[in-house]
Amino acid sequence: MGMGVGPVVVWWLLLTMWPSAASAGPAEHQGTLAKALAGLSGDRMLADVARLSARDFNGRQTGTEDDLRSGLFVAERFQSLGLHPAGSQPLSATSTGPSGQAALSQPWSMTEPVSVTRIGDTPQLELFSGSLTISTHPGTDYLPILDSPPVSVTAPVVFVGYGISDPASGFDEYQGLDVKDRIVLFLRGKPEKYPAQVTHADKERAARDKGAVAFLTVTGPVMSAYESRRGMGTGPLAYYGQSSGGSRPTLPGAWISPALADRMFSAQGSAKEGALREIQEQLNRTLAPKSASTDVSAQLKWNSTQASGTLMNVLAVIPARDSSAQAEAVLIGAHRDHFGRQAGLLFPGADDNASGTAVLLEVARVLVQSGVKPKRTILFASFSGEEQGLLGSKLYVRRPSRPLGSTVAMINVDHAGIGNGRLTVGVVGLQKGIATEAGQLAGLGDKLDLFGFFPGGDHVPFKEAGIPTIAIVSAGAHPHFHQPTDTAETIQPEILQTVARYVLALTWHLANAQ
Repeated sequence: MGMGVGPVVVWWLLLTMWPSAASAGPAEHQGTLAKALAGLSGDRMLADVARLSARDFNGRQTGTEDDLRSGLFVAERFQSLGLHPAGSQPLSATSTGPSGQAALSQPWSMTEPVSVTRIGDTPQLELFSGSLTISTHPGTDYLPILDSPPVSVTAPVVFVGYGISDPASGFDEYQGLDVKDRIVLFLRGKPEKYPAQVTHADKERAARDKGAVAFLTVTGPVMSAYESRRGMGTGPLAYYGQSSGGSRPTLPGAWISPALADRMFSAQGSAKEGALREIQEQLNRTLAPKSASTDVSAQLKWNSTQASGTLMNVLAVIPARDSSAQAEAVLIGAHRDHFGRQAGLLFPGADDNASGTAVLLEVARVLVQSGVKPKRTILFASFSGEEQGLLGSKLYVRRPSRPLGSTVAMINVDHAGIGNGRLTVGVVGLQKGIATEAGQLAGLGDKLDLFGFFPGGDHVPFKEAGIPTIAIVSAGAHPHFHQPTDTAETIQPEILQTVARYVLALTWHLANAQ
């Protein structure tokens, strides 16, 4: 969906009047912003992160009772702050809220059915090479793909590079290989010189079409610029193979560590330690396939179950003061879902994304307490389903609580609790000067790293619908990304404070620009 005449006019006004907007208001208005910024509490946000990532929410897997209770937690906080509900349905998915009170009756939520898949508690992955057996441990050496079907298979492993089969472009990593009834191993991502986009689903489809019975995937030690910018590590990641979140992948699979991949390459002395890096560097440099059979067989064995559940977004607003601008809205979103309990491991999801949820709640709190009456409606959205293919944000774009054509910007907050003290900000659909000026308002002008489009996150459906977006993550390494070690103990309250200051200043200006 593209932008209509309304948003174009709105953004022409915002962009042309931006240089004077921050200073045009009375000193009292600026003093109110300064007071609101000073009122932000890193300790309060850290407490919310600890609460959401605690065992009683069990990892907040989309569609489960655990995630519904986390939605009630957010809705109760919105209600206690005096925000207005902005959903379409009463919160009645559970009989009581997390504090034991009756479920909220006001329309705070937006829901739809969703599939819930869970990997059993005792998965197995073993490697065999001649008389050598390599035992592995879930979480450190590997993790099953979370929507994998049940599997019990033992087969030889064939390395297929990045797993790309594109004969038309002259790059087919399956050429000359027989992978029928084999397990294929491929690298995450794509070679730097390969021009086309390729997804995990594309790679899985190619493996299935070639007759493979399962797959292994690994993040190579040579990170792309985007992966480095997002601070991603190379360990095995919790991950859903299907972007739709509704159907099970054809092939079972697992994400393995680079160290385990190196052990596979060197199991019979066929390659030295560090072989994966060497192979990846050659692929990136030459775009010449390096596929080959290994001397290793793998056994994959686990159970998985599938059930029906309910996805729930929670929505609230601070209404606009100007009735003529009532339809215009600035949306602040953060997903609260994570992976739940999988393969015998709990995924607490503190940085991803209890941190963003805590920022959302804290910005809402100080805005309400400031007494500000914004020119435009400020809409707060706690999305679920982000980890299963952005299901919650896609649902909102299909059924918006405020017209998309009058949504002047969507601000997405994710991974806001760990880093180096800087902010990584992706700006689409508006001038980067707006993001820079907001940083100056927040006293963070020297801590912003500005980029264009981020390919992952709940801002993506809005960008595809023609809405300007600003994606905000804390810069630096996020070593616990999609891992069981993503706990509240790793969160830095000063990082939460930095992110919240920026989100507050950005929201304040976008909601009040003339």
